[in-house]
Amino acid sequence: MSSSTVTTLAAAPAPAPEGNALARSLARAQRRRHLAAISLTLPLLLFLLATFLVPIGALLIRAVENPEVANALPRTAQALSKWDRHQPPAPAAYAAVVEDLAALPEAAQAGALARRLNTEQPGSRSLVMSTYRALPQLQPAGTTPAPDALREQLLALDPRWGELPYWQAIAKNASRWTPDYLLTAVDLKRKAEGGLERVAPDQRVFSSILLRTFQISAVVMLCCLLLGYPLAYWLSTLNARQANVLMILVLVPFWTSILVRVAAWIVLLQREGLVNSALMGVGVIQEPLALLFNRTGVIISMTHILLPFMILPLYSVMKSVSPTYLRAAVSLGSPPLAAFFRVYVPQTLPGVGAGGLLVFILAIGYYVTPALLGGADDQMLSYYIAQYTNVDINWGMACALGAILLTATLVLYALYRRVVKSELSLG
Repeated sequence: MSSSTVTTLAAAPAPAPEGNALARSLARAQRRRHLAAISLTLPLLLFLLATFLVPIGALLIRAVENPEVANALPRTAQALSKWDRHQPPAPAAYAAVVEDLAALPEAAQAGALARRLNTEQPGSRSLVMSTYRALPQLQPAGTTPAPDALREQLLALDPRWGELPYWQAIAKNASRWTPDYLLTAVDLKRKAEGGLERVAPDQRVFSSILLRTFQISAVVMLCCLLLGYPLAYWLSTLNARQANVLMILVLVPFWTSILVRVAAWIVLLQREGLVNSALMGVGVIQEPLALLFNRTGVIISMTHILLPFMILPLYSVMKSVSPTYLRAAVSLGSPPLAAFFRVYVPQTLPGVGAGGLLVFILAIGYYVTPALLGGADDQMLSYYIAQYTNVDINWGMACALGAILLTATLVLYALYRRVVKSELSLG
């Protein structure tokens, strides 16, 4: 190293200790701000995790979980693992059924097994429960009959043990995970020998129910748009004081229970209700209209309940649209109506999309309003979810239908995001 280089290095000033201390102090302050932000948002994240994400995850898991047969008949499932499903199973399978039923700790598990198999093959419930009650005769305490002897005893107890459909139902549901619930939700099923097929025509109900759900939701969305767009536009043209007062009236339904509002519509729409009485009083109709327990009543009530969800997004977008655009278009020679539809309406499409999506998503999950105001052909998918949950006690089917609704909601949201993104890029 040359003497000039040594002299230069020696002359270079050392870093100031005050600068290092200031940098460390700033870094510590920034870390404290980050920790404070995390500590403030952590309760909300934990709340969302416990009340939103975990239940949705449990729903999706239960939609493909099939634990009843796998938990109750593990030996039978193993004995049938290599069965071709076309010939009667080996005697070892009969012995395994007896061992598995005898190993069940309580009758409730046998009941759950019987209900699950009965959904696949009618008659399985009585077959399983009668066999479970006859176990002391089939396998006396301290004895281990041979598989051939157990087979003969089961056939003597109930000849249905010799029929293939019951064994095929057990083998089909022996796995803990199954797509059967999701397939049933779209009117498909697995064949006993493998492969997929559509269910019988008289059993294809869920496709029509899903289509009906979308139809009712789409009609409600259009009604809310037709009623909400003019009202939101009028509110956007008022001054702040008047708009705030009228917006309170728009938000009043939020302060009233849905059950109360539905009960009010039952009073209004019945044959001797206020609506029919008013229409007959002014001479519009000669006899009362059927407005209750049909689709008309469902749509009227749902439109009334969901209308604020359409008005609020529209109003927020319309307030950001400057009125000078319309005045400029009119001053350039455009008719006022043409200027409104060509200049003003395109600028409010994000509000239309947001309000329409919000109303549609809320509508497809409605249960109380169609159940109280609709007829048998007006029930939506959520009604059958409640039916499977509370009446049939079929959690797998209820969760599968819930997964279908969740998937539809996510698809609609993805389409909306794509539409909004394309509009922003074009703009």
